[in-house]
Amino acid sequence: MTAEAVPAERSDAARNRVRLLEAAARLVAEQGAEHVTMHEVAKAAGVGKGTLFRRFGDRDGLLLSLLGEAEADFHEAYTSGPPPLGPGAPARDRLTAFGAALIERVAADADLGAALGRQVVHERRYGSETGRAFHHHVSTLLVEAGVDGDHDMLAHALLAFANFETGDYLHVGCDIPVARLQATWVDLVRRVTRDGPSPTATVRMGP
Repeated sequence: MTAEAVPAERSDAARNRVRLLEAAARLVAEQGAEHVTMHEVAKAAGVGKGTLFRRFGDRDGLLLSLLGEAEADFHEAYTSGPPPLGPGAPARDRLTAFGAALIERVAADADLGAALGRQVVHERRYGSETGRAFHHHVSTLLVEAGVDGDHDMLAHALLAFANFETGDYLHVGCDIPVARLQATWVDLVRRVTRDGPSPTATVRMGP
């Protein structure tokens, strides 16, 4: 079967993309993601606003592109980094470590990925490359852990506990410590994978 050829990106379009993302990242660092507008990004990059909209569609599209780059290190950590987050540990321990890391990042003020993700509407964020990667990772670990059930839906259910909406409401709105949220994630994993041994992953507890 022959793979369909993907047209190469024009060099000027590629340069514009880099300039726009660099300008957007700089503005996010200076002002915070919630204050960055498409007009400011185009002006900072020295291109027309039409070019920006054609390249990314809308503000969410721009922020999702930034989010993908901001999540690159975390993606590498859980796909090829050291255990228990990365390969080499039992699936149950990797799932425990993954959720604990997500919860800690949601609560961290300085986490760029979390700051960007909060600015994107729920549906777009979940359907993004990053959102799909998270779901695929969790559902795959459930399969590897020998969980008997609908792995696709169970992954959605688990990730709903570790998302921004839930985390912000519980941690900020209800003043629940990160350590308690992480302990609840560990308990959820234990219950979903109840036929396996107890998780042994070392979980870094927040304040």
